[in-house]
Amino acid sequence: MTMELPGHDPDAALLVAFGNGDLSAARLLTARLGPRVLGFATRMLKGDRAEAEDVTQEAMVRLWKQAPEWQQGQARVSTWLFRVTSNLCLDRLRKTGRSVGLDETAEPEDDRPGALDGIAEAERQAALTEALARLPDRQRQAVVLRHIEGMANPLIAEIMDISTEAVESLTARGKRALAADLAPRREELGYD
Repeated sequence: MTMELPGHDPDAALLVAFGNGDLSAARLLTARLGPRVLGFATRMLKGDRAEAEDVTQEAMVRLWKQAPEWQQGQARVSTWLFRVTSNLCLDRLRKTGRSVGLDETAEPEDDRPGALDGIAEAERQAALTEALARLPDRQRQAVVLRHIEGMANPLIAEIMDISTEAVESLTARGKRALAADLAPRREELGYD
């Protein structure tokens, strides 16, 4: 994790450069933000990777359309992009009214050596994905942004357009619900 000066947004400089015609800035920005947005969208969409890829692509297209008019200092690029991604995910969840079951969720890739370790990790990831899918949308959104994406509560509040206290409440309730959901499987999943 790198330390940034308060108010400094290195992504904004890249977005402005792209808006001025620098295609390499777009590639750099996509490499920096794309994987995080895809991971977030996958978790928000209950493990549906195909839908998450569509959402990520749509969010990035919206960012590129915004580039020529982007005004530095108005909002952080990552905050804006995660808010757009959140809204796109929530819209898709509302429209489909469906949930994705564990059997339909792609297993996360595991490039570490050791088949048993890989199987155990895949089971833990699948259990977490399944438990996250059972959380209410807003709780899942707050928990994923805070504990998986590692964002600070004020940034999450900005993305979700709620107060910091509401973020704290959502993440606390979400963590309690996840703990209760996964508690019966602690031993099976290899947690002591």
